[in-house]
Amino acid sequence: MAKNGNNTQEEPIEKQLWKSADKLRKNIDAAEYKHVVLGLIFLKYISDAFESLYEKLKAGEGDYKGADPEDIDEYKAENVFFVPALARWAFLQSKAKQPSIGKILDDAMDAIEKQNPSLKGVLPKVYSLGNLDATSLGGLIDLIGNVALGDAKARSADVLGHVFEYFLGQFALAEGKKGGQFYTPRSVVELLVEMLEPYNGRVFDPCCGSGGMFVHSEKFVTSHQGKVNDISIYGQESNLTTWRLCKMNLAIRGIESSQVKWNNEGSFLNDLHKDLKADYVLANPPFNDSDWSGELLRNDARWIYGVPPKGNANYAWIQHFIYHLAPHGIAGFVLAKGSLTSKTSGEGEIRKNMIEERLVDCIVNLPPKLFLNTQIPACLWFISRNKANGKFRNRRDEILFIDARNLGHLINRKTREFSEEDIQKIASTYHNWRNPEGNYEDVKGFCNSAHIDRVRELDYVLTPGRYVGLPDDEDDFDFKERFTKLKAEFEAELKEEERLNALILENLDKVKIE
Repeated sequence: MAKNGNNTQEEPIEKQLWKSADKLRKNIDAAEYKHVVLGLIFLKYISDAFESLYEKLKAGEGDYKGADPEDIDEYKAENVFFVPALARWAFLQSKAKQPSIGKILDDAMDAIEKQNPSLKGVLPKVYSLGNLDATSLGGLIDLIGNVALGDAKARSADVLGHVFEYFLGQFALAEGKKGGQFYTPRSVVELLVEMLEPYNGRVFDPCCGSGGMFVHSEKFVTSHQGKVNDISIYGQESNLTTWRLCKMNLAIRGIESSQVKWNNEGSFLNDLHKDLKADYVLANPPFNDSDWSGELLRNDARWIYGVPPKGNANYAWIQHFIYHLAPHGIAGFVLAKGSLTSKTSGEGEIRKNMIEERLVDCIVNLPPKLFLNTQIPACLWFISRNKANGKFRNRRDEILFIDARNLGHLINRKTREFSEEDIQKIASTYHNWRNPEGNYEDVKGFCNSAHIDRVRELDYVLTPGRYVGLPDDEDDFDFKERFTKLKAEFEAELKEEERLNALILENLDKVKIE
């Protein structure tokens, strides 16, 4: 931690690093720059882990007596990546000021991949492309190298893992819409994981992005004094660049990722985990995807509850998740809010069939502006293969509806996130509802446990607002007053934008005159 200029507030190390790294970015696009920076953070992590074990082997005490610190098998035995001499951080830092540092880094990445087959094709080799000058690259090496980590591998993994995750989020914000393709907002992932509680078993994400669902599942287990080895992860990603980020993100956390697969056809056309029956499915698939090759899959075995429309993959994803659930498995995933009401091309019939099969457990309505890549309203679905399985209470004829639209806070004009209190409020409501000893109660305007008869009455529409109603203090809601207020806020914001644009033009004119 370091204090700011006023010495009144401590600033986390990851924020300090981001500010400094962002200055070195200059005019490079964030989409390119993220590979440069995240690759260096990963390199620092594996080098620290290697050096920690290297020193023990070199000392040759106890279990390490007679060990050769340059024997690659010694590192394999302890699940540590072997780092060749030309890729070790101390060597790279000694070359940081050389004009050829870009090539030196690319050679280092190549050498690491050759010695560690599990990293083949994963590491970025972009340092000698010329879009980042040698001085800035050397500055990045010094910046990352100066992070105070201590000697322990665990400390290194924890700090650098946190920095890596923070940078993923910041790059996603910097990229905006494109950033949402590889990154699910942290607070949304935390909410899904807190609600599902993946203590042990197989965790599956067939559209895994940069691996946030897996990282937070591991965090959940360790924070509840569980053993990380009690869960195993399975994933699939169709974007090669995103898959590389995922593999690095998992490796820096020490998470075994041999079952996280890439192929450019995607999970629908080429399901690389055909026989997997997972205990937990966690996912954030593309919203309303129209380009999912649905016309090639009309007779697919996964469409148990109805054939999804060719022009929208929402109900293909839901049935893909269900297909991969174990008999007692549960799934939590993000979808466009339209999936709760749509009747287009048979979607309403598919939803009806899933509800009548007692698969839908809980629906959470989300607030706007949570996602970077879309303004489409979103929701969370929770599916349970067996709602009377004995682990929780029998809730076969009930569905829990939670309306969380009024939760969360803005972190900038375009982006909202949940606080820890918000996450706990939603998750504890779900847990109290499904647990035998829970003290659940309906709360008007927030949550309602609806009987399936009520869902039938509403023609199988699953929008939470239809069930929870308005809070007591909003029963006399003045729509005219609210509309007038929103209109005034919009006009004020528009005037501010016009003022800023005029100021920019005025300054441009001044520059031209000078």
